[in-house]
Amino acid sequence: MSNSISKSAFLTSILFVFIPNLYNIRTTVHITKKKHKKINNYCQNQVRYMADDAEAVTPFRIGTRGSPLALAQAYETRKRLQENFPELCEDGAIEICVLKTQGDMILDKSLMELGGKGLFTKELDVALLGDEVDICVHSMKDVPTWLPEGTILPCNLPREDTNDAFIHKDGSVTTIEGLPDHSVIGTASLRRQAQLMAKNPTLKCVNFRGNVQTRLRKLDDGVVDATLLAIAGLKRMNMDGCATAVLDWEEMLPAVAQGAIGIQCRSDDERSLKYIDALNHPDTKVCVDCERAFLEALDGNCKTPIAGQARIVDGEVVFKGLIAMPDGSELYKAEAKGAPEDAKEIGFKAGQELKERVGDKFFEMMVEMSPQQVLGQITK
Repeated sequence: MSNSISKSAFLTSILFVFIPNLYNIRTTVHITKKKHKKINNYCQNQVRYMADDAEAVTPFRIGTRGSPLALAQAYETRKRLQENFPELCEDGAIEICVLKTQGDMILDKSLMELGGKGLFTKELDVALLGDEVDICVHSMKDVPTWLPEGTILPCNLPREDTNDAFIHKDGSVTTIEGLPDHSVIGTASLRRQAQLMAKNPTLKCVNFRGNVQTRLRKLDDGVVDATLLAIAGLKRMNMDGCATAVLDWEEMLPAVAQGAIGIQCRSDDERSLKYIDALNHPDTKVCVDCERAFLEALDGNCKTPIAGQARIVDGEVVFKGLIAMPDGSELYKAEAKGAPEDAKEIGFKAGQELKERVGDKFFEMMVEMSPQQVLGQITK
């Protein structure tokens, strides 16, 4: 009897302990499964959010040269993009990619000796075609009239003042005509050299390269008596106060596309096209297209002194252009006007007519001249 009671008590105690624990085990397993499901859902959501975030912050990459002026133009582009597209205001939404070009690296030779235009754009073209950047921001006067296949330049920002600034070492001379004979002028531009020497053949032009700050420092050091710079660049860097005078078109006709910023992208990049189409300034684009067509007709590059400017007056495109010998001994001008929708035709026709007027001999002489003969310059 006692054994039966002992066995019964033992079994009861086992059941008393085991049954609740069995319930707990089942409950725990059930809860664990629920927790696992929640955790799994949470992880999946986090992955989804991370993917969404990664997509949202994929940067829009702006390619630019590294000079202070080039960076100012890239920052201006970024500002306008953010004003038009709120999603580009997020942290990391826009990336400025600085690239060094051949023209930036070799400063002891003239642009003509280095091979003319393309020196400031080639590396940017390569980066664009290689999908290292989404757009490239250019000073339009540095851009050749041809573009690499697979790229387009559909956008010009609103244009700054296109004129040249005259900067004298002590401010005592305010015009080109006021320069004493044999004054030394720092410029890397054949266009400026030709127009300067057409006014005063005794002036001495020396090759004057480097960024704006470098040129102004050389002027302060007395390396030259005066220099000329685009007032647009000075304004973009808030340095226009250093200009002694701003020259009108009759004193110094500016370069083709001077004062204009252009934005280039891949021709099949719909995202970039959407963004930069919103920034385009139609009047600037019309004038720049007219000027570049003039340059194209003359097959112009940094080896030929060419100037050309268009503006819209009373609904018409009014164009002025010139071509000259580097020493200013010959200088030919052209004028044309017409409807904005005919801007390219106006510029190209003006270039063709001027080319016929100066004759083949003019261009043959230009080809035969060495860089030293053309420039008559020493490097400063």
